[in-house]
Amino acid sequence: MRKRNLSLILIAIMALYYFSCERDDICPDSTPTTPRLKIDLLDVANSDNKKNVFDLVVIGVDNDFILEDYNFIERVDSLLLPLKTTENSTQYILIKDASINDAGTPDDTSDDTIDGNQDLITINYSREEVYVSRACGYKTIFRNVTLNLDTNDPDRWIVSRQPLTDNQSVEDETAAHFTMSH
Repeated sequence: MRKRNLSLILIAIMALYYFSCERDDICPDSTPTTPRLKIDLLDVANSDNKKNVFDLVVIGVDNDFILEDYNFIERVDSLLLPLKTTENSTQYILIKDASINDAGTPDDTSDDTIDGNQDLITINYSREEVYVSRACGYKTIFRNVTLNLDTNDPDRWIVSRQPLTDNQSVEDETAAHFTMSH
């Protein structure tokens, strides 16, 4: 009898353990994660119209990565730029009318450079981590976002920039946060 009670208790514990376990949590692709900064590119002559930038290359400063979304894209009228989640500032070099200068050695890519009109933008912000779910973890949202142009550049192709709201925050990447006129 004692053996039978012990077996029933063991079965009950195992059943409780089995039914209390959850399947592995997977973060669905549809769950919003850390948003990127969205910038609409406008015509300086008519700020109601978007205007394409041709042969644009976007390079991250301090990490020298070329943002693949814009690597020699023929034309683009808006940008989605990721912001650093470990720092309060991110810089990008935006190169308009970009082309590869192979330095006369087309078979050697180690000496290649990118030519074109380069503008430096600096994005400053404060960061806030927000809990999404157990499966997805945390995402970062950005508060008090400012976008500054390098005013020392005499050949600047970006004429102006404008936040779409005061105290701009980046919580969602479906709507533009800034406009830049060129």
